[in-house]
Amino acid sequence: MSTLLKFVEDQLSVKANHPKFKAGDTVTVNYKIKEGEKERVQQYQGVVIQRKGSGSTESFTVRKMSNSVGVERVFPVNSPYIDSIVVNKVGVVRRARLYYLRELTGKAARIAEKKQ
Repeated sequence: MSTLLKFVEDQLSVKANHPKFKAGDTVTVNYKIKEGEKERVQQYQGVVIQRKGSGSTESFTVRKMSNSVGVERVFPVNSPYIDSIVVNKVGVVRRARLYYLRELTGKAARIAEKKQ
């Protein structure tokens, strides 16, 4: 039984090498998708509107606009299907949950970028 627990801990610690990001950051999530017997990597780029949970149950929600329709997707941080996460822009926001972006479109939905 202890070997199983050690295996699970090793798997979770391997996935902890993602970069640090928070709500307001624009990220690209490279996600593995299985279609039949084939496997491919799909990129999903958008704004992180929330991070939720802690430990092995932690997740984050990414929102993007696709053909003028808002699409949100929830990713578990420790998912084995996440190939990599790339932080494209670091946003400056004052909230941990950016649900107000759901009502905004166009230029109003922009987030200020952190000056380097």
